[in-house]
Amino acid sequence: MEILNTSFGEFQLSRFPRRSKELLRAWDAADEYLLQHIAEEQLINDHSRVLIINDQFGALSISLNSYKLESISDSWIAHAGIKENLLDNSISPDTIKLHNSLDYPNEQFDLVIIKVPKSLAMLEDQLIRVKPLLHENSVVLSGAMVKSIHNSTLKLFEKIIGPTKTSLAKKKARLILPTVDLEVGPASSPYPSNYILENTEHQITNHAAVFSRDSLDIGTRFFLQHLPVSNSYKKIIDLGCGNGIVGLIAAEKNPSAELNFVDESFMAVASAKVNFESAFGEERKAHFLTTDCLKGLPKNSYDLILNNPPFHQQNVVGDFIAKQMFRESYTALEKGGELWVIGNRHLGYHVTLKKIFGNCMTIANNKKFVILKAVKASK
Repeated sequence: MEILNTSFGEFQLSRFPRRSKELLRAWDAADEYLLQHIAEEQLINDHSRVLIINDQFGALSISLNSYKLESISDSWIAHAGIKENLLDNSISPDTIKLHNSLDYPNEQFDLVIIKVPKSLAMLEDQLIRVKPLLHENSVVLSGAMVKSIHNSTLKLFEKIIGPTKTSLAKKKARLILPTVDLEVGPASSPYPSNYILENTEHQITNHAAVFSRDSLDIGTRFFLQHLPVSNSYKKIIDLGCGNGIVGLIAAEKNPSAELNFVDESFMAVASAKVNFESAFGEERKAHFLTTDCLKGLPKNSYDLILNNPPFHQQNVVGDFIAKQMFRESYTALEKGGELWVIGNRHLGYHVTLKKIFGNCMTIANNKKFVILKAVKASK
């Protein structure tokens, strides 16, 4: 836990989920730059209605918690991190109204603060959704590390919000400063997008935050070719489900199994729900949960977990999410239950799986990917 010093006070902040020997801060130089600019330009007062978008662990929301504030994120982990950090600073979690990425407020805001998301599609969706919440005197302020701001980023602000300029760089961070023009902006949103899943008749719907929105990615294609089939699979989890294609095809191959779709992205789980219900209608029930890995699911309860682990949390790359998914999968599986994992060959997931499960076998591999199977011992 480190201290964030701002013009609005000092606050203790931690990343989430919390890990021992954490080396990374819960904020970046763009957060500091945004808060400094807000204070210096006096962009906020006691009457201001403030909306914050993509606040990862609460650096912005908690620093500005004394104002009329609402916060939007597609990440369940971001919501949980904000709540934990509020408590650590003796601030009521009810102080900040949290929204997911499909549940925008209806009222207008005086100040909108946006941390630039990793996905350009997500930024486009967010700008389109926020535009009706602006009035002619609204201030929109955005920020990111310089490496995350491209010409395409600025063009979206120009197209949807209005004339846009940028600040000088400071500590490798930069601000985006659009002027609100209520006359510009697209008539409708291109999201969610759709495509027909190859070799099937399934129409796949994808919200803006979903990976590989326009076609089947090569890793998932390889995984689908090797999905297991068994009458022993009664409860299956599609962990890190994205748009739910893996779980959907697993459901077709295992018609008596109960499917559970789990992801930390609200848009991913919403996409998976639409796709499953489109494929099966009301004849097949499934469960859909937005959470961190397998938090909230019962122990020793599942026969099969299918997993394509992400190797980044926002802009931070590492295998910490995969390790957490593998550990929690071991806990969630029944004795004899199986975890099937697909990953890039170079990631070395077999080493971690052997440490956790005591075993690991290769199901299939090609030049880029490997599919691994680990079984929870029956002892």
